[in-house]
Amino acid sequence: MPSIEKIRCHSSGTEATLMALRLARAYTGKNKVVKFEEHFHGWHDYAITRADRPVPGVPATTSQSVIVLPPGDISLVEQKLANDGDIAAVILEPTGAHYGQLPLMVPQFLKDLREVTRRYGVLLIFDEVVTGFRVSPGGAQGRFGIDPDLTTMAKIVAGGLPGGVVGGKADIVDRIAFQNDPEWDTRQRIAHPGTFNANPLSAAAGAICLEMVASQPINQRADAAAAQLKTGLNEIFTRMEVPGHAHGMASLIHLTMKDCNCDRELCTMSHQEISGAANAAVTGSLKRALMNNGVDIMGRGSLIVSATHRSEEVERTLSAFEESLTAMRREGVV
Repeated sequence: MPSIEKIRCHSSGTEATLMALRLARAYTGKNKVVKFEEHFHGWHDYAITRADRPVPGVPATTSQSVIVLPPGDISLVEQKLANDGDIAAVILEPTGAHYGQLPLMVPQFLKDLREVTRRYGVLLIFDEVVTGFRVSPGGAQGRFGIDPDLTTMAKIVAGGLPGGVVGGKADIVDRIAFQNDPEWDTRQRIAHPGTFNANPLSAAAGAICLEMVASQPINQRADAAAAQLKTGLNEIFTRMEVPGHAHGMASLIHLTMKDCNCDRELCTMSHQEISGAANAAVTGSLKRALMNNGVDIMGRGSLIVSATHRSEEVERTLSAFEESLTAMRREGVV
């Protein structure tokens, strides 16, 4: 991760994003944060605040400190930062909501966001819990050449075990460190106690996993399998004349039951269009049909491909997909 000078270990991605926001507030002396609609940052109070309605159990005072914006509109972000001097950070999934299911027009939006946040003294936080070490060995920031102030990670960084990391510029992360100064240590330092912080089991698994990513063609193998699968899925959509497409970056694939003229990596539908096309009933039927045919996909119609998936698994998945669409057509679902 090119931007990371120091890290701090946590027990989950949720804890990592919670600490990143706390670090941002402590470092800047400001109170508010900006997040984007549908971008997922865990289940803590600041992460699940919505713009359209209250969230049960989240205090109104907490929700008032979170500004939720539609993604992709840099002019709206700049307007908010210009008119509110109490914003500490902007946090986002750098490839778009749900690890790219609702994609951003990267890298331009990320470049603009970096420039605008820097101009107004606001920290930029990349949530790379899913994209970290997956969309490239250096995550989304390495792929697009963007330098966030803080980055949150989990999953791959912990070798698939419970664990998370917040990393970034040393002077920000050092807000957690003891300095052998009573005034700092008791009144200014950010407390970070936790029995399972830097859990040795997760740390060992993560270290081995990252060594493999660094020394072996893990990303290339996963990306190649995903490309084969994505091409096959789109060929089936076209041949069966079922409205829909598969898009996604690197080894991440997302199914949308509506066609569009996209490059199958970044869909050119707007956030509102693709979000509206996400028919939960049809996607649910597809998931159940695939399970009947021996394939289990993510709940929102997403697939995450790994380096261990071989051509045989891809072909078996494609056969199951075609059989599933055939059954759905027979039942009048598509």
